[in-house]
Amino acid sequence: MEIGSKIRTARNAAGFTQEKAAEELGVTRQTISNWENNKSYPDIISVVKMSDLYSISLDSLLKEDKDMKSTYLEHLEESTNVVKSQNRKSRIITIGVYLVAWVLLIVLFWLGKDFLQGDPMGYSLLAFYIVLPVVTIVTAFFIGKDRLWGPSKWFMLIFYGVMYMLAEYATFSLSNMLFNEYSHFNSPEFGMIFAGAAMAALGIFIGILAGNASAKKAASKQQAS
Repeated sequence: MEIGSKIRTARNAAGFTQEKAAEELGVTRQTISNWENNKSYPDIISVVKMSDLYSISLDSLLKEDKDMKSTYLEHLEESTNVVKSQNRKSRIITIGVYLVAWVLLIVLFWLGKDFLQGDPMGYSLLAFYIVLPVVTIVTAFFIGKDRLWGPSKWFMLIFYGVMYMLAEYATFSLSNMLFNEYSHFNSPEFGMIFAGAAMAALGIFIGILAGNASAKKAASKQQAS
């Protein structure tokens, strides 16, 4: 028996209409119909919910038919790979936004009108004490909110700290070395690492709080239904 037929049989045995089952599971009636007619497969969370709702074991739904089990497991593996790919893409976009902003700020520093007049201070204060910190906190926020980063999110503090230090070195320090005839070689300001890491830590911490709040809200809504 295919999984769609098993789902239909379990629903009927539990005395649920498609409309009522859809309401309890948080999906549309058409989705239930598609599952029962094998036009699409339910995700693993929906299968667990149906197991509870219809008072039927997961073994009964999935493990009695080897061919059906193999097909459904292939579906779950494919769905998992899609989710992993989307999560990877999301992470790349988050880091990419930060890097684009980082590069753009440095390029504008060297091409900006204020710098050509020998007075880069106005632009620099705006770029490196307002814009870059905001970009750091915002991108770190999304890293903190995304639970799939796990403990590895805290290693990003090193990344943000080093990039903040390099931003200062590629602008202020380098311009002083190139255009100040009395200047000597400047080494990087390693203390900037802590400043960048602190900004990132703030963003990650706020993101974690936001993620936890969203999870609690979703759990409360599920319990209410």
